[in-house]
Amino acid sequence: MTSQPDFFWSYLPYWAVSYGFALTGWTCVGRFLMTAFLPPDHPNYIFRFFKLLTNWAVWLTDWITPRFINLRFLPLVTAFWAFALRYVAHFIFAANGMAPSLMQAAS
Repeated sequence: MTSQPDFFWSYLPYWAVSYGFALTGWTCVGRFLMTAFLPPDHPNYIFRFFKLLTNWAVWLTDWITPRFINLRFLPLVTAFWAFALRYVAHFIFAANGMAPSLMQAAS
């Protein structure tokens, strides 16, 4: 098995964008699930961290989301957009040769 020492560093923009969208999406899912048990102003440190980490994305989603969507479901809508943008970003990186491929990892 050949080792590729630059596998991470040569694709650093890809990993940063992919993990950034994944972190935002999964944190929004966690934020939504915590709202089922906690009120919006609860001092729980995990809930406050989730809100701190995702407020910017939820605000952007609120700006483009129709008003008939209940505000309670806005973190789920944000998670959907984060995962969709991650999917689109992967294909943009792959089309430009900036994403790792399975054939490269197998050789």
